Amino acid sequence: MTAEEQILDILRKAYQIEVDGYTFYSMTAEQAIKPAVEELFARLAQDEVQHQAFLRDVLGSYGAKQTAAFDVPIRIPEGLRDFSDKVFTARFREQAEGAAFEMAALSVGMTLEKNAIAHFSEAARTSGVEEVRKFYRFLADWEHQHLEALQSLHEAVRSDFWERSGFTPY
Repeated sequence: MTAEEQILDILRKAYQIEVDGYTFYSMTAEQAIKPAVEELFARLAQDEVQHQAFLRDVLGSYGAKQTAAFDVPIRIPEGLRDFSDKVFTARFREQAEGAAFEMAALSVGMTLEKNAIAHFSEAARTSGVEEVRKFYRFLADWEHQHLEALQSLHEAVRSDFWERSGFTPY
């Protein structure tokens, strides 16, 4: 496989990862009956759409620009940290009482984010071009923020569930 074919293959796989994430998060938001749960997953779906747009732009201009196509203005949107904000966490925890749907959705979301981080990190690690490395590190960092938020919420909801069930692992 040529270097160009490898770059295109990585971009296509990255795009599919974002499509899969969007599909899961949007379906979860649609099925959620609690507002904070719906809000979280709708926001994650929206972020996946933004990731897709970055990747589409790079894919669309790669033929003409080659690695310069990766040199795009990138920044993580404001408000992403709202997921781990204490107020949002408290609302999510309160509304996630019962936890079966929410725990499963958070768990699947964490797996999706871990897979995305691994893919983007490997793409950054194996690239010999700084613009490409920077682009994939940005996407990995963005996904890592999603993962941290999901892990924090998962831990809080699990802790609440254990407490209500009278189960303490110590």
